Amino acid sequence: MTSVMDKKLCDMLIKDKVITSDELTSAITEQEKTKGCLGRVLIDLGFTSEWEMSSALSKQLNVPFITLAHYDIDQGVLKTIPPEIARKYKIVPVDKAGDSLTIALSDPSNIYLLDELRLLTKSQINPVISFESDIMEAINRFYPPVSGSNGEGSRFDEMLKEITDTDVANVKDELANESLAFMDAEEENKDSDDGEVNAAPVIQLVNLIVSEALKMGASDIHIEPYEKVIRLRYRIDGVLQEMTSPPKKFQNAIVSRIKIISELDISERRLPQDGRFRIKFNNRPIDFRVSTCPVVNGEKVVIRILDSAGLMLNLADLGFDPRDMEKLESAIRKPWGMALITGPTGSGKSTTLYSALSTINDPRKNICTCEDPVEYNLKGINQVPAKPDIGLTFAAALKSFLRQDPDIIMVGEIRDLETGGIAIKAALTGHLVLSTLHTNDAPSTIQRMDNMGIERFLITAALNLVEAQRLVRRICKNCRGEYKPDPELVQSLGITEENPVFYKGSGCEVCRGSGNKGRVGLYEIMELSDNLRNSVMDGMATNKLKRQAIQEGMTTLRAAGLRKVLQGATNVEEVLGATIADED
Repeated sequence: MTSVMDKKLCDMLIKDKVITSDELTSAITEQEKTKGCLGRVLIDLGFTSEWEMSSALSKQLNVPFITLAHYDIDQGVLKTIPPEIARKYKIVPVDKAGDSLTIALSDPSNIYLLDELRLLTKSQINPVISFESDIMEAINRFYPPVSGSNGEGSRFDEMLKEITDTDVANVKDELANESLAFMDAEEENKDSDDGEVNAAPVIQLVNLIVSEALKMGASDIHIEPYEKVIRLRYRIDGVLQEMTSPPKKFQNAIVSRIKIISELDISERRLPQDGRFRIKFNNRPIDFRVSTCPVVNGEKVVIRILDSAGLMLNLADLGFDPRDMEKLESAIRKPWGMALITGPTGSGKSTTLYSALSTINDPRKNICTCEDPVEYNLKGINQVPAKPDIGLTFAAALKSFLRQDPDIIMVGEIRDLETGGIAIKAALTGHLVLSTLHTNDAPSTIQRMDNMGIERFLITAALNLVEAQRLVRRICKNCRGEYKPDPELVQSLGITEENPVFYKGSGCEVCRGSGNKGRVGLYEIMELSDNLRNSVMDGMATNKLKRQAIQEGMTTLRAAGLRKVLQGATNVEEVLGATIADED
C-alpha cells in the first residue's frame, strides 16, 4: 500500500520528468512484492538515482541535504546512537546542540522512526537528508566493525571490555617481563606454539589489533593519540576506516609493546623511528613495517602490512588492457634501456614493479634491486635495503651494482640528479633499468626528470616506456547491481556511449556496507616512439606531449577509468575522484 507521502513524492518526480507514469506503476508492483520502500525500489530498478531522489525529498519536506563523505563527527555525538541502531535504520548522528540532535538519514518522511529516535535519545530530532550509500560508508567509518554472523558480539569490543578496568601499572610490569610471541627472521620455518596465551592484556590487545586488520584485508594500521582518546583506523581498499578506540590509559603501553616487537628504542619518544616485525598468521609469515612519529599528545604509530600472499606476481592479473600489456612486456624484456612506473604513494607501483621482475626473472640473468625498504623477498633476486643513515643511498647502491655484473637493475625510486644520472648511465651501457617516480601522469615524467637536471638528450636515449597508474575501489561482487548515476557526473566523465549500463554495490556483510571490495588498477602507458623522442628534444610542453601521445594510441588514466566503469568493475564516482579530465 503506497502512503500519502510516497504518492506526493512520486507526483513531484513525475512532474519534474524524473520518472514516467509507467515506471511508477512498475515500481509500485515491485514494492507490493518486496514490501520495501517505494523510493528504494525506484532507485534499485534504475528509474531514478540517489541524487534525484534525495533532491526531491529535500524539496518536498523542506529538509536540508548534506554529503557525509568528508564529514568529521565528534565521538560524543556518535555515542548518542548505538551502533546496532545506526546500522539497522541506516542513520548517522551528525551534530548535537543542547537538547537538539541532528541525524542524517535517506528518508526523513519516516515519522515513526523519528519518534522512536526522539524517545531513545531524549532529544529533539532535526533530520537531514543524505545518500544511503554515504550513510553506510559513514557508519563503517565511525562505528565498530559488524558483529559476527553467529550473533556473537565483536571480539574487539569484548576484549576492550575485559581490559578497561585493568590496572595500568600491572600492565607495564607484565609488558616488560613477557616473552615475545612474534617471529624473528631466523624463526620463519619454526612451528609456532598456537596454544601459548599471552597474559598481559595490552599484549593481547596489540595482537588483536593486528589480527583484526589482517582478517579485514587492511594494508595499514594507524594508531593516533589525541587529548582524551586514541584513534584506531585501518586502511581498507585505500580508504581509512575508524575502528573501536582502545582505552586512553593504555596509550604508552600499546606504543611500547609495538616498539619492543619492532626492536625500537622504547625510551626514545622525541624522534621518529622505523622498524619491522614478523608474525605467523594462518601458517604463513607476514611482515610489518612500523613507523613512529612524535605528535602533540604522544607518538603516532603507522604499521604497513606486507602480506606476500596478497601480492600478485603475474602482470596478467593486474588488469592491464591487452594492448597496454603488450607494450609493457615488450619494454621489460628489452636487453637495455629504462622503464619507469609513476604515480602517488599507495597507487600500487611496488606491486607492478615486483610483478614485472617476477615476469622477467631468469636464472641466466643477474638481477639486483635497491629498495627503501625491501617490502617482499623474491626468490633468485639480489635485494639490497637502502640505509641512508650509514651512506647506503640509492645512488651508492647503483654504483655498487655496476661492479656486480648485472643484467637487470631495479631502484626503488629516482629522487635526485645523482640517482637519476647513474640510472640513465646504466640504461645506456647495456643494462635494463626499472624504477619509480612520483608524477601525476606519464607525459609529465619528462618534465620531472628535466627539473632534476637530467639532460633531455639522455632521457630520450635511455627511456623506453613510462607507465602511470592509480587504484580505485572495485565494486563488491556480492551486492553489485545496476544504478543510475547523476547525469552531470556521467557527462563529466565523457561517456558518449548510448544507453550505457552502470553498476554500484548496495552494501552487504562481505563489503561491510561500503559496496566496494578490493581494488582495480587504472593504467596509462606512454611508449617513446621516434616522433615523441624528437618532440622531447625540441622541448615540447607536457600538455602538447600528452596530446601527441594520445594521437599515437596512448590510453589516458581517465579513459582507462571509463573502460573499467563500462565493464562494471568500478563506478563513476571512484574514477572521477582518482583522475582528471583530458584536455580536448
